[in-house]
Order: sequence, then structure tokens, then C-alpha cells
Amino acid sequence: MEITGKPAVRAPAAEVLAIWQEYQRTEERALRDRLIFMFMPMVRYIVYRKVREVPAQCDVEDFLSCGLEALIKSIDRYDPDKGATLEQYAWTRIHGAVLDELRRNDWAPRSLRRWDREMGKARDTFFRLYGRRPSRDELADALSVTPAQLLAHQDEIARSQVGSLNMLVNGDDDSATERIDTLASEDWQTDPENSAMTSEAKQRFRRAFECLAPRERKIAVLLYVYNLTLREIGDILGITESRVCQLHAQILKTLRAQLSADEHLFDFIAA
Repeated sequence: MEITGKPAVRAPAAEVLAIWQEYQRTEERALRDRLIFMFMPMVRYIVYRKVREVPAQCDVEDFLSCGLEALIKSIDRYDPDKGATLEQYAWTRIHGAVLDELRRNDWAPRSLRRWDREMGKARDTFFRLYGRRPSRDELADALSVTPAQLLAHQDEIARSQVGSLNMLVNGDDDSATERIDTLASEDWQTDPENSAMTSEAKQRFRRAFECLAPRERKIAVLLYVYNLTLREIGDILGITESRVCQLHAQILKTLRAQLSADEHLFDFIAA
């Protein structure tokens, strides 16, 4: 059976029960398919939520099939006399079946997956507070462990992430992308966040540089672009080396004053 079309609007429990009762009476395949169509959005919701919680080693489609199988069994085995609605009964059966399938495909202990989630939450909290990623020491402090313990947990988590990087991963909108395209890059040069921060820092520096006097800008260019010595710069400008040193100190003081509020941005340029 192929289920196509847009997800159905959630039907009232009474309507679902009436369809199920008619299916039990007639055993018409079309009625069972109608119930499956009604509850497939719930299957997708459960699968996508649980797969993100615990990294799995097989395609999301495998878990959707597992959830669909549990849904069909729920329809066939449902007993309204036990008090639950079909939706409640199916939710429990689907959730349990998907969780069992995840555990069969993920050999890492649940304690390790819990650590992975806690590290993710700590990183997110730190970024919201300080606007940047935490260092290893800062992350370890947030988790109340030593940097060595944190590194050991990270190594264990990395070893547990075994699977094909070309495996397709589905999103909420049913689009698919290869797993390799979902991995966070450790290369700061290609990281979008770093690129945006670097660009912003450079723009602020250019504005601050324009605040310097013409002779100060020339000294800065000769010193940092052409790598001339203070004596060589003095000869070009017709002033003493000590005067160039004084002007250089004034340049640094002016730039620091202009950029004091954005000092953290320049960590990216120096990196």
C-alpha cells in the first residue's frame, strides 16, 4: 500500500472509532488504509523526534517502516473496551516499536547518549550568554567535569558515531540530504558563523582606521602592510625613529578606544 497526498487533519476520536468499527465489521482494506492515512503524520512525528534524540545507524525510512508496521498492528489489535482511544493506543505502540528499533541499531549505551545531549545543551546555553562557542575548559566547567574527563566523553561519542556519511537523512519537510552535509565543520575558515563574525570585525576595524590622521594611517600601512622598521618609516617621513614610536603608540591607543566594545570580535581575525 502506498500512502500519498497531504497529511490528513486530525480527526475526532468518535469519527476514528466509527471508521474502525466499520472496518472490524466489513474488513474492507480501504477502511484500514484510511485509518493508516489519518495516523501517518503521528508516525512521522514520533520517528523524527526519536531519531534526532539518538543517532541511528540506518536510514530514517527504516524507522518509518517500523512505525507503520506498529500502526497497522495497533489497528488490528485495538480494543475500545479498555478505555483508550485508538490514537492513544497507537501512539504507545508506535513509540515503543521505534524506541526498540533505535536501541537495536545503536550500540552506544544510553548514558553516553545522555552525555551527548547534555554537552549540546551546555554549548547552546553558553552561546546564548556570551555570543560565542565555549572553549573545552569552559564547556568542562559548565558540565562540572575536568577537561580530561570531557575529552574522554567526546572521544567515546565520536567512536559511537559509525555509519555511512552518504546515508540520506530526512527532515521535517520530507526533504533528504546526505549525512555528511549535516556535520558541523571544525574548520573555522569555512564556518559560516566565523565568516560572518570575521567580516563584521573587519568592517568595524576599517571604520576605526578611517578615524586616524593621514600620517598615522600611512605609518600603520608602512609598518603592518610593508613590514618596514620604525627607522625606515622615519626616514621616509623625515622624522626621528622615537617620534615614529610615539605616533605608533598613539595609533594603538586610538584604535583600542574605537574598538573597545568589540574587542572580542578580533579573536576571530587573530585565529
